[in-house]
Amino acid sequence: MSDLRFHVVETAFSKRPLDVPAPAERPTSYFADHVFNREKMFRYLPLDVYRRLVDVIDHGAPLDRSVADAVAAGMKAWATTLGATHYTHWFAPLTEGTAEKHDSFFEHDGKGGMLEEFTGKLLVQQEPDASSFPNGGIRNTFEARGYSAWDPSSPAFVVDDTLCIPTVFIAYTGESLDYKAPLLKALRALDRAAVDVCHYFNPDVRKVVAYLGWEQEYFLVDEGLYAARPDLLLTGRTLMGHESSKNQQLEDHYFGAIPDRVAAFMKELEIEALRLGVPVKTRHNEVAPNQFELAPVYEECNLANDHNLLVMSLMRKVARRHGFRVLLHEKPFKGVNGSGKHNNWSLGTDTGLLLMAPGRTATDNLRFVTFVVNTLMAVYRHNGLLKASISSATNAHRLGANEAPPAIISSFLGEQLTRVLRQIEESPEGVSLQLDGKQELKLDIPQVPELLIDNTDRNRTSPFAFTGNRFEFRAVGSGANCAAAMIVLNTAVAEQLVQFKHDVDALIAEGCEQTEAIIEVIRRCLKACRAIHFEGNGYSEEWKAEAARRGLDCETSVPLIFDNYLRPESIRMFESLGVMTEKELRARNEVKWDTYTKKVQIEARVLGDLALNHIIPVATAYQTSLLTNVMDMRRLFPGDRGVGLTEKNVELIEAISRHTAFIKEHVDAMVEARKQANAIPTERERAVAYHDTVVPMFDEIRYHIDKLELIVDDRMWTLPKYRELLFIR
Repeated sequence: MSDLRFHVVETAFSKRPLDVPAPAERPTSYFADHVFNREKMFRYLPLDVYRRLVDVIDHGAPLDRSVADAVAAGMKAWATTLGATHYTHWFAPLTEGTAEKHDSFFEHDGKGGMLEEFTGKLLVQQEPDASSFPNGGIRNTFEARGYSAWDPSSPAFVVDDTLCIPTVFIAYTGESLDYKAPLLKALRALDRAAVDVCHYFNPDVRKVVAYLGWEQEYFLVDEGLYAARPDLLLTGRTLMGHESSKNQQLEDHYFGAIPDRVAAFMKELEIEALRLGVPVKTRHNEVAPNQFELAPVYEECNLANDHNLLVMSLMRKVARRHGFRVLLHEKPFKGVNGSGKHNNWSLGTDTGLLLMAPGRTATDNLRFVTFVVNTLMAVYRHNGLLKASISSATNAHRLGANEAPPAIISSFLGEQLTRVLRQIEESPEGVSLQLDGKQELKLDIPQVPELLIDNTDRNRTSPFAFTGNRFEFRAVGSGANCAAAMIVLNTAVAEQLVQFKHDVDALIAEGCEQTEAIIEVIRRCLKACRAIHFEGNGYSEEWKAEAARRGLDCETSVPLIFDNYLRPESIRMFESLGVMTEKELRARNEVKWDTYTKKVQIEARVLGDLALNHIIPVATAYQTSLLTNVMDMRRLFPGDRGVGLTEKNVELIEAISRHTAFIKEHVDAMVEARKQANAIPTERERAVAYHDTVVPMFDEIRYHIDKLELIVDDRMWTLPKYRELLFIR
């Protein structure tokens, strides 16, 4: 290998991870010690202020300024004990990441000195420049004002020397410019609709909470190798690279022993996450080499989403301390599994019920079936919109490949639940709603106790699978903000529950008994949403054809998939429940199309640059060495003997010429396609042009680069190869 590449690899592999000493305490003793949770509120706030703040958090009571001033004083007093000198409003703009502007607590005291100050006004509201964030035309440079506003339901926390205050982000004109504001509105709409339906079964229910348990998949790459790959550095994925002889085909990485360097990284990451109140629980090797997973205990959806954003930020920071870079791109390496962020979603009540869990009585199971079927109906009615919520330029590389869910939304329920729902749908007379609990499974091995098997299997090819007491939305991308999918799912289910209650009440008003009315509406829903239910192999070509016959959204062009946000039924749903206005939806789509275009544009530029400035020069240099060898050999061995001895090298020379000529020709064509697309004035049509004319060239050019990688002398190839990138040493 070249001197430069050898130096980079040697430096990377010789870098030792930081020693991370285990804390003297058990994790339970330092969990959330950097979070202003209720325990800290109780200690640092006057009792009446504490009670009023809890009322704000639990019941949405209005927050007056006097309470905010007292909370700010207590919050600052607590934060300074941890060394905090600054504060920031921490929010999630439409960039998939988070934003923060740090201000110190210090103010002039008017006497030539300084004092520390943090008031309710500073806690509740700040004014970021809204025109500098993606906003879809809602804000312009000459009208830039925006507001960040405190979300009391997500507790403040301290990172390093800064008090971080979770906030929403809105424009001066009131439109949301973030993910949190519409998520909170969607959760509120779901709460109201679900409580109304719960009253059919339990009049004591006062609140329904949506829970989220995310599973974060990611890759780790040695930092030195990462720095030697401009495509990884600039796009998050490898735009070229032939498959390693060994990748995941032996299935030996999944759940394998965690490498020592990775274990040290995971340990420090967990300590930092636990201190910030993130209840991380599970860590393991994933299927692809260098791929891993982190998962927490379930939390309320809004808080869980904030914690996922926080963890992604922590992962990037901690990884560098251990000589790694973390890759959250959905498909950083071709030919091996991509990374998702499985969103496990369920509903629970303030009375302790899990609405997605079967019960012991027929009434409990009717409630369970009611919420499962309404979820299915919501997914059916808005399957295209749900797909739009997880679609992106990056996730498009993952969906449908190497164990990722297909780009068609369907739902797997399992044999037992399918049988029960079929009975409800097809039986005009009495219905048995007794579901089996977990069943014993004997292995006939004396040393192994009997196992309890769940009432449903798992289907890894299903993008929206029922897994016992929750639905798992598997299609969310690794680097995405979970809120995008959760906004759509919670809003769609809320809309369906409102419709369900309307239909049931109408039957009751006609004289139908309540249970009969509920079962009748469930039966209608099951017949209507039959198309969304699929138990088979979602990867098969037969399913794609079947899904199209069923009328499911089978579109694969990401820019066109985004159109689902602007369908009349989508706009009507979001507006009727007060989640987003048509103006907000149109602005967000402008952002989505623009982001898609820019990500593809960056990849095209990087690919062209590497092809022309790295690949072709290296290949040509090797070709020249082969030509010199051929000429020297023919001088030494004249006539037919010389031709015979150099025949293989001549074939290599010709192959290099074919590959480099193809690469140069198609890079030039890609540049021209970009120019034509850039001239298109509208965001949507420009994104469509990039998808249709630029993206297809990537794999064509890559094919020939990867062929050259197999031909060119390894010592001359300047880019680290998959065999080096994918195996941590």
